[in-house]
Amino acid sequence: MPSLRLALRTLFKSPFVTAVAVVSLALGIGANAAIFSIFDEMLLRPLPVAHPDELINLAAPGPKPGSTSCGQAGECDVVLSYPMYRDLERQQSVLTGLAAHRGFGANIAFHGQTISTEGLLVSGSYFPVLGIQPAAGRLLTPNDDQAIGAGAVAVLGYAYWQSSLGGDPSVVGQTILVNGHPFAIVGVGPKDFDGTTLGSQPDLFIPITMRGVVDTHFQAFENRKSYWVYAFGRLKPGVTLDQARSALNGIYHPIIQDVEAPLQQGMSEATMAQFKAKPLVVSEGRRGQTSLDKNARTPLALLFGTTGIVLLIACANIANLLLVRATGREMEMAVRLSLGARRAQIVAQLLAESVLLALMGGVASIAVARVTLVAIASMMPPSAASALHLQLHASVLWFAAALSFATGIAFGLFPALQSTRPDLVTALRNNSGKLSGTRGAARFRTSLVTAQISLSMALLISAGLFIRSLANVSRVDLGFRTERLVTFGVSPELNGYTPDRSQVFFARATDELAAIPGVTGVTAALVPLVANSNWGNDVHVEGFHRDADTDADSRYNVVGPDYFHVIGMPLLAGRDFTAADAAGAPRVAVVNEAFARKFGLGRDAVGKHMSDRSDSLDIEIVGLVKDAKYSDVKRPVPPVFFLPYRQDKTLGSLQFYVRTSGNVEPVLRSIPTVMKKLDATLPVENLKTLEQQVRENVFLDRMIGMLSSAFALLATLLAAVGLYGVLAYTVAQRTREIGVRMALGADAGSVRALVLRQVAVMTAIGGFIGILGAVGLGRAAQSILFELKGYDPPVLVLSAAMLTLVAFGAGYIPALRASRVDPMQALRYE
Repeated sequence: MPSLRLALRTLFKSPFVTAVAVVSLALGIGANAAIFSIFDEMLLRPLPVAHPDELINLAAPGPKPGSTSCGQAGECDVVLSYPMYRDLERQQSVLTGLAAHRGFGANIAFHGQTISTEGLLVSGSYFPVLGIQPAAGRLLTPNDDQAIGAGAVAVLGYAYWQSSLGGDPSVVGQTILVNGHPFAIVGVGPKDFDGTTLGSQPDLFIPITMRGVVDTHFQAFENRKSYWVYAFGRLKPGVTLDQARSALNGIYHPIIQDVEAPLQQGMSEATMAQFKAKPLVVSEGRRGQTSLDKNARTPLALLFGTTGIVLLIACANIANLLLVRATGREMEMAVRLSLGARRAQIVAQLLAESVLLALMGGVASIAVARVTLVAIASMMPPSAASALHLQLHASVLWFAAALSFATGIAFGLFPALQSTRPDLVTALRNNSGKLSGTRGAARFRTSLVTAQISLSMALLISAGLFIRSLANVSRVDLGFRTERLVTFGVSPELNGYTPDRSQVFFARATDELAAIPGVTGVTAALVPLVANSNWGNDVHVEGFHRDADTDADSRYNVVGPDYFHVIGMPLLAGRDFTAADAAGAPRVAVVNEAFARKFGLGRDAVGKHMSDRSDSLDIEIVGLVKDAKYSDVKRPVPPVFFLPYRQDKTLGSLQFYVRTSGNVEPVLRSIPTVMKKLDATLPVENLKTLEQQVRENVFLDRMIGMLSSAFALLATLLAAVGLYGVLAYTVAQRTREIGVRMALGADAGSVRALVLRQVAVMTAIGGFIGILGAVGLGRAAQSILFELKGYDPPVLVLSAAMLTLVAFGAGYIPALRASRVDPMQALRYE
């Protein structure tokens, strides 16, 4: 405690130095804590279940002839067929249980309240394998999924139970409507459990055997060529991951070769060999199953590295401040050493001061981290921000505390050792209050500033690359007009509508929306634009030869009348869809340029025939449309064919597009009222402008660009402060030398040049090192840069010019002060 009180008194004797150090550390540690919070949430944090290290994930890559459907839990090479999952579940002996799950869209109606949300289909073994306990009632068990279509029971998600139902335990035993079908509520999931897929937050869980009930189009439970199930399990005690992999493949391969291989029709020998040899991939599953971590790993690592560099620069500044302060304490150190104090005692005291300073910065960093997380959340789509739980968990606070302690040691150690060198006792004989300091300390200060400059240069160049990449993204020709266009979705089928009734509803909705003042056009589509939704199918095209190994896949969309006119996709030939393209009329399609190129149609696509179901070629191509982005702003335009939704007898949901003549706000406010008049129990989904949808599609690019720029500017500012501090101190140390030079005839310009030469040398050396580092960072970031190399000359030149300007700006004031030294006063300075 005496050491702590002494450290506090010492720090508060120089409040300005203390305040600058605390603010610098708060910014550096806070930025690191915020990025670590996201890093921990997306890449490190295990599932909140019992013994997560025992969990394993299953994946089935390789040829998958048939239909494949995947979601946020993983890419399509992960999913299994339902029969394969059940085979593995029955025959395996190395796991305590094997579980399956699959997300689905749900309209939930309870006590007059209807919402559109996300649900999770789970096997009866799902909760037992995870080893979690309910917050109320019970969870699903293997008894709930014994037969297809049986088991109309539901477990509510804890967040939904709290936010929408007030945490009322009496809801257990009541009935909830899920997609128009009654389910008995049997329990509530545990707190902080949002399923096993990062970024997903299901509001209820129902047996996987009920998929055909909540999705009337689904009839593939027994189809071994329909892949849609995600599976994971828990290892039995004493079983290793390798043993489980070997045992499960021992079951998987015979099923593939003896049961599933004979079902494949028209497959070439090469593809059949690949099909029979494909493995069942077994990997650790402590974090659940998700496709987000793979996409987020590189950007988050780069941002983490960036904030680490900012903290290094802040630490270098504080080390310089402590070195300067140590110079003023030479007499104190000399007296203490001469009176018998051990050097280790004094070093420990000085380190206590620096660690206390760092901990003060760490406490202040919590506020900085919170603000940074709020800013990051504002750049994300609302659903992603809520599902990721961007909060300062206990692990983040421990990280901030550990980082504070480590930085306190890092920036305090050299100044402590330097200020307690044994030869400081000589100061008792010649110290007169002058500013001194050893050459070693001076070289160290200069080296720190040079390192700061190099790190700032690397960050400025990296930020410039991300900004250029973001600019390239913003200039992408989407192929349609986003301005004054409002979009939203409705899913009547989730409320129990039949396809015929849905068609009537869509027609009424189109008419009512068109009557809103200011609306100039209304259309709809099955697949929303640039929303990361992909629907595809193999096609047969007139004149295009295909065999078993031919890539005949194309994306598709089912759209309404005047779709291309309302969306703003230019027709190159033929016509748009009209109201006459309805059920009973000849089937028609419009294709894009990429489709025409892939299938050899060229500009003569109109009048040709194709088919999306067999080789009947029963669809006439009536239009050719200019290429436009489909699911992603950054991906190349895929081949796409469009069908009129009025000819689809199974359609149960649509995404509407409403074009306005002016301000979209009145229309945005009117749409919920209009739709509620048509059906008060049918929720409007994701109401927004198309411009907002495009921004959300590239939110990761926007977030990286803005954060890297902010961190780079902060680093440059801190480096400028450090440069200014070193030069100001150097000028003060060299006051007598400068006075002698001026007394001997040196003018003010030559004195300024003397100081600025030091700036130039440090900037040149630091800038060159920084450019080399930036090239390495650019190569690491190449995968997330859009239409840009990792070494862009304009960015290098602009960053170098900016850093040079800032450096000389920071050095000019000390240089100016040096040029105004009075020679007579300078000669009396010491």
